[in-house]
Amino acid sequence: MMRRWFAIPLWQRVLGGLALGLLLALVWPSAAPKVAFMGDLFIRAIRMLVAPIVLVTIASGITSLADPKRLGPLGGRAVGLFAVMTAIAVTVGMAVAMVIRPGVGAPIGSAIPKPLGAPVAMYDQLVGIVPLNIVDALAKGDMLALIFVAILFGIGTVLSGEAGKPFAAVLQSLSAVLLRIVGVVMELTPFGVFALIANAVVTNGAGVFLNIGWLALSVVIGSLIQIVVVHSLMLRLLARVPVVPFFRGIVDALAVAFSTASSSATLPVAMTVAGRNLGIGKPVYSTVLPLGASIGKDGTAMYVGLLSVFSLQAFSVPIDAGVYGIVLVTGALAAFGTAPVPSASLFMLAAVLSAVGVAPEQTALVVGFVLPFDRLLDMTRTVPSASANLTVATVVARWEGELDDTAYRRARV
Repeated sequence: MMRRWFAIPLWQRVLGGLALGLLLALVWPSAAPKVAFMGDLFIRAIRMLVAPIVLVTIASGITSLADPKRLGPLGGRAVGLFAVMTAIAVTVGMAVAMVIRPGVGAPIGSAIPKPLGAPVAMYDQLVGIVPLNIVDALAKGDMLALIFVAILFGIGTVLSGEAGKPFAAVLQSLSAVLLRIVGVVMELTPFGVFALIANAVVTNGAGVFLNIGWLALSVVIGSLIQIVVVHSLMLRLLARVPVVPFFRGIVDALAVAFSTASSSATLPVAMTVAGRNLGIGKPVYSTVLPLGASIGKDGTAMYVGLLSVFSLQAFSVPIDAGVYGIVLVTGALAAFGTAPVPSASLFMLAAVLSAVGVAPEQTALVVGFVLPFDRLLDMTRTVPSASANLTVATVVARWEGELDDTAYRRARV
């Protein structure tokens, strides 16, 4: 039985767990809280691994570059691509909202306000990249700070020459061990998804699929446009590779992204499929993907643009070209600063709406209206973020000569 279980592709087992969780919530809702611990343990196990994986794999990826001069072009290209895709995603979200108009007539006024904390200033975000304490950054899972430290460790190891080779070997060994542990944890995904979905539906009610249907439809359409149109065009035009093997090879990562609603939680399995299924070289995927987990937020950017226009429609605020421009710029910046955890984008909304004159009290009403249903919306919009990170990794791998075409074209699930 164990052999037959593991012979089933992981994404099929994940979808099976999702279906069983939904069935349990509808048929036996009182049992859902009793299995909640499975979902909690699964999420905790993934989050436990994210910070050390970011620190170790980026550092080991840089040491495997051997030439530190390659890091500048590689990192610059990755950041540039993420910035362009984020701006496009905000535009897609706004366009979908303008066409579907999900906010018109939305009963925002009846929602229970959800207090919001003050948005983090851009200056504080930039200064915070350099941590005062490395151990504290590791404990808090501060992704940008960890990326900064990892890059320093990697460059320092390469510049040390012969003296740095023993430490480089330790980093390579630690990276291999961590990825092996990730493989073990990923086998628990079907059970974690089963518990998470069951409790999400029981908590919010089956009506969660209908109550804000227009907004949910907009999120689905925006996510599909970003994946099917934007990412596919980037793969064809910039990486010059066929699209079908890419999507066939990243199914596991997309399934985990959907089930966990967290870019950081998706990082370990994304790194696995990048190397195993897409033929991306380790120096590229171990550098680009952790960077993408922090700043590659296509789904978040699309949702911020969509929800901003949704809010303006609900409050009957006139929208002109200037307002759209402000939402585009502030939405892209807010997406870059959003933590890679579930529902974080909702609390970045204040920074965008305040820029176009929406009062904090009104923003609190929007968050209060959406938050009860946000788990499933968040699951949907995390999928384009995972796809975006792997798209950028593929393009950069092509540019850096680190893409194995043979492995890519025979990508398997």
